[in-house]
Amino acid sequence: MKIIEKTTEFELTEDTAVAIGKFDGFHMGHQKLLHMVTEQKAKGLAAAVFTFVPSPAAFFSKEAQQELTTIQEKRNIFEEAGVDYLIEYPFYQEIADMEPETYIRKVLVEQLHAKCIVAGEDVSFGKKGMGNYRLLEQKSAEYGYQVIIIDKVQYQGREISSTYVREEILKGNMELASELLSRNYSMEGIVENGMHLGRKMGFPTVNLYPPKEKLMPPYGVYYSDVFYNGCMYHGITNIGVKPTVQQTKRVNAETYLYDFDRDIYGKKIRLELLKFKRPEQKFQDLAGLQKQLRQDVEDGKHWFMG
Repeated sequence: MKIIEKTTEFELTEDTAVAIGKFDGFHMGHQKLLHMVTEQKAKGLAAAVFTFVPSPAAFFSKEAQQELTTIQEKRNIFEEAGVDYLIEYPFYQEIADMEPETYIRKVLVEQLHAKCIVAGEDVSFGKKGMGNYRLLEQKSAEYGYQVIIIDKVQYQGREISSTYVREEILKGNMELASELLSRNYSMEGIVENGMHLGRKMGFPTVNLYPPKEKLMPPYGVYYSDVFYNGCMYHGITNIGVKPTVQQTKRVNAETYLYDFDRDIYGKKIRLELLKFKRPEQKFQDLAGLQKQLRQDVEDGKHWFMG
C-alpha cells in the first residue's frame, strides 16, 4: 500500500475507486464501505482511501481529539484490507474553504483519477461542508465517475456511528463496542519497563502506554486478550494511573498474562479489551493491592473458562 501524506501536490497514475471518510473506529459501516471499494479492483480499478489529517473536527476545535483508531492503526487496517493507495490529505484553512465542486474536480478527478466514488450518505466536503452525496451524483456524468452511496448499518434499531462506539467505550461497555466494531476494541504498542512491582508480588505484567490521542475506557480492570508473535494469551488488564503505587498522570495499560512468563520488553503487542470487571482503586497498602490482584486473577480464570 502506498501512503501519500503531508502534501497536496500529487497525481495518481492509474484509475481508482475511492472511499471517502474519517474511518474513526472502523466500525461495521466503515467495513461495508471499504469492502465495496476493494470489490472494484475486479473491474481494474486501484482501491484508494481518502481521509483528511488532521480531521476537520480536530482542526476546527484547535484541540487534540481522542480517536478510536490512531493513524497507525488505520494504516494497518487499510493495508490488511487490500487498499492500494491511502491519501492522508493535509487539512488547513485553504482546504476548508475549497468550493465543493472544486474538491470533486481537482482532488477526486484530477489527482485521484476517480472512476468510482464510495461514501456514506452523510458524507460532507468542501466549504462549510456544503458538498454532499447529491452533489457527487449530480457531477458524476460530467466528470465520468460512478457513485456508490452506502446506507447506514444499524444495530438494534440505532445507526452505527463512531459517536455510538465512542459512547459505549466511555461507559466501559466493551461487549457492545465489540458488536459495533465487529471486533474487540484494541490498542497496539511496544512493551515498556514498569516498576516491576507486579513481579515482586507474584504477578508479572506487561506495560503499554497508549498514545495521548487514543480514546481510553474508564480506569479499571478488564478481562483481555494479548496478541504477541502470532499467539494469543488471556489476561487481566488494569487501565489507569496506578494510584496505590505511584503519583503520575500517564495512563498505563498493565496486563497480567495467564500461562506466560517471558521477557518481551521492547516487543510489539496488541491488547484487546473484552469486558469491564471493576473500577481502578487506591488501596491503603500493597498487601491490600496484592489481595485484590489474587482475586482478579482467580475471577479471570473462571471467566475465561466460561
